[in-house]
Amino acid sequence: MNAYRRRIWREFEDILSELKCNRVLDFGSGDGWFASQVVNAAVCSELQAVDVKRRDNVHFEPITYPGGALPFPDRAFDLVYAVDVLHHCDDPISQLDELARVSSSYLLLKDHTYYSTMGKWALAILDELGNRRFGIPSPHHYQHAWSWDSHLQATGWKRIRLIHPMRCHGGILGTLTNRLQYIALYGRSG
Repeated sequence: MNAYRRRIWREFEDILSELKCNRVLDFGSGDGWFASQVVNAAVCSELQAVDVKRRDNVHFEPITYPGGALPFPDRAFDLVYAVDVLHHCDDPISQLDELARVSSSYLLLKDHTYYSTMGKWALAILDELGNRRFGIPSPHHYQHAWSWDSHLQATGWKRIRLIHPMRCHGGILGTLTNRLQYIALYGRSG
């Protein structure tokens, strides 16, 4: 598996080892690699993966749905996580609200944030290079200056842990872009 995923998984595995979760949702599971890692690590008794499209070769079978409202009741999962997915949504804040709606305890996000036009351009280029071959649209709806974080905290979630910058890339690419990467764990405060 590629180094990018391994680096993210190491951080996720550390975080997940500290949580008690029975039911987990992988939002935007892609090829299901992260879902398969969560299952193999035995950190939950049940994992559901969901995506808007099924890839040809998957490590974990997702439920496909048309996007928008998730097909699950309120607080159906102890943990909902998303890896590099929210910025692909038409309205990341609305989708974040949906993730929060179906989680009873935790949200775990790996995504991007930027402060400058150069940062946004760097993310757009990386996004196109990483997703075009899979036919995944890149509308470039990245978090600007921690706006998603502020939204979550204003709507009853407390940030428990933040890894930023997140060392996703090595070498010169990492030097230029790791400050745009983060992992954040939130807990429901109400």
